[in-house]
Amino acid sequence: MTAAERRVQFGAHPVAYPLVRGLGLVYPVVRVPRVGVVVSDAAIARQVLSDPVSFTKTGPGSPADLWTPVVGPRVLLNMEGAEHAELRRKLGGLFTARAVSSLCAEVAAAPMAFLSSELRAGRPVDVVSVVKDLAGAVICALVGLPSADRAELARAFAAGTAMTSMVRLGRPRLTPSQVARCRSVLADLTAPAVRAYADGDPSTVPGRMRELGLTESEALGAVAAFVLTGTETLVSYVPRLIALAIDTGWLARLSLDRTRLDDVVNEGLRFTVPSPVMLRSVARDAFVGGKRVKAGERVVIATISCAKTLGPFDPDRPHSPALRQLWFGAGAHFCLGMPLAYAEIRTVLETLLGLDGLSIVERRVARRVLIPAYERLVVRCG
Repeated sequence: MTAAERRVQFGAHPVAYPLVRGLGLVYPVVRVPRVGVVVSDAAIARQVLSDPVSFTKTGPGSPADLWTPVVGPRVLLNMEGAEHAELRRKLGGLFTARAVSSLCAEVAAAPMAFLSSELRAGRPVDVVSVVKDLAGAVICALVGLPSADRAELARAFAAGTAMTSMVRLGRPRLTPSQVARCRSVLADLTAPAVRAYADGDPSTVPGRMRELGLTESEALGAVAAFVLTGTETLVSYVPRLIALAIDTGWLARLSLDRTRLDDVVNEGLRFTVPSPVMLRSVARDAFVGGKRVKAGERVVIATISCAKTLGPFDPDRPHSPALRQLWFGAGAHFCLGMPLAYAEIRTVLETLLGLDGLSIVERRVARRVLIPAYERLVVRCG
């Protein structure tokens, strides 16, 4: 791990990060009091994620325990079986390559124009702030706001992170007061989605969901799920990728050979792991890596340990089949929004390619946050 990435990880979790990584170096599977059965092996993790009959997202200690009181019972975060498959089928049309390319081009235009013009003028730019604008623009599109100023984008992003920041690994449920706050934030954030769904305008995401056959509750639940899972991870990952690409010289290499862009993005995801853990509940007695687990126990997939076993950042090295894209999940719950995430990531990275002498002039890690991140990453050309 680079020294900069180590500071990012320790800034977010000064105790939990070294504990989880230390366990992962010794035990592929270990039971940790108050946390659950921690899995640090990629092959075992993939087996758990690909077995929804034995390991579910709807039981005790699962994501449903966290989010059902906030978003209701019918969102992708807390569904299994035929109903989950049917909802994914309905939503699939929103995440085709053509659909995400169109959405990303629309919402990213203003933030990327600002980033490019400021850097070409020789002025320093905080990449974290720009990516927050992009994430806020995506939220606005999802909830049916066709355009917004920077203040509105910041408000949308802050609303999303206000909810995810309440999560703690050692606490399987939100407190009643946290649930009330999250529901209030979500109601305010999704109010435009209610209007957009009622209008049925297919140029808006909620209107398109109605056209695809989703009920209003399904559409609002889908919007809530994307807000919860797709904002903070993006703002965590993109600045860290840029810092890695600059620190290792890969940004300059990409300017000469853009065919390697996907290799750099995928290795950056492997190395930073912006989804450091995933949760499952044991639905029936089973075995995890040879260790017996009982119904009702919680399984914690330590994605960060699974991914780190491959070693330092190296886009020239292929990923094993067990590890490939594990940070997006596996099986029936593989991340539906992955194409949109890749489109956003590529948009930012491609905006920076070809700029001469891009360097980091300031970096500050975020402290005590759920997803490790930079608080500021200021870059400049020349």
